[in-house]
Amino acid sequence: MARTRLYRDGSLVEEDFPVRDISQHLADRSSTVWLDLYRPDRAEFTAVGEELGLHELALEDALHEGQRAKLDNYRTHHFLSVYAVAVDPDGAGLTMSELAVILTPQALITVRKDAAFALDELVARWDRTPALAAHGVAFLLHGLLDHVVDGHFTAVRQLDERIEELDDLLFAEGGRQIQTVQRQSYALRKSLVRLRRVVLPMREVVNALMRPDLDVVDGPLLPYYRDVYDHVLRAGEWTESLRDLVASVMETNLSVQANRMNLIMKKVTSWAAIIAVPTAITGFYGQNLPYPGFAHQSGFIVSSAVIVVVSLTLYFAFRHWDWL
Repeated sequence: MARTRLYRDGSLVEEDFPVRDISQHLADRSSTVWLDLYRPDRAEFTAVGEELGLHELALEDALHEGQRAKLDNYRTHHFLSVYAVAVDPDGAGLTMSELAVILTPQALITVRKDAAFALDELVARWDRTPALAAHGVAFLLHGLLDHVVDGHFTAVRQLDERIEELDDLLFAEGGRQIQTVQRQSYALRKSLVRLRRVVLPMREVVNALMRPDLDVVDGPLLPYYRDVYDHVLRAGEWTESLRDLVASVMETNLSVQANRMNLIMKKVTSWAAIIAVPTAITGFYGQNLPYPGFAHQSGFIVSSAVIVVVSLTLYFAFRHWDWL
């Protein structure tokens, strides 16, 4: 599956033309081409690379999954690996979509490793800013990076909202709430670790693209790239703060559980002390030896009175000390 676009002199002139026509369009210096490939066949992609003069290492990285977010520079082109992210409906999991990008002076080639990447949203973003299309590849790349980084920012915000919901459950009563906090906090921490791995390298990628010696971003587009870089920094800092917040939630949850266990043990111990009073007294009067009141009604009355008085004394004392 391939998707193509042709811009000439800053205007969109053709879409979904055959891949074999790319070289013909690139012969015109005023043309800019976008080519998107979804899981391309190795032979087909190698043929496209040879036609555009792409380095074999760039082709290999574009086909292989699991690349880290990075920017590699070659003599005639550049290779980028970026990740689009989205939060799962459960609010804790994270879906990641890897995207390989190859930049040439007149072409932007994207290679998608899965179908989760919102390609239509990217195209719509390009169409919303037609005034910038005259900047060619830099315009296409800005729209792509802006779309990806906005996804990072949205994911961080959604994870932050989910953590706030966990805060409300920390002091809730009930075993189900406790299990929810434990399970969700672990899932959120795992998602933030994965998100951090793709957000932090984007700082180096975007910063490197703005270097004058790479000749990727021209002057008029530089403020737009700086805005993307600012969003990258904010997403990275927010991710770091959320990791600390999740760790705090997990520690607080353990502390709350420990305090609840201490409270339960205190109550159990208090009731055990109260119950021990009649056990001790009846055990004493149950001896097979004569004692004051033995075999008389007065002995029963005295023992019963002692049980009631001592038990009530302990009960009210424990209530006063907030042990019950």
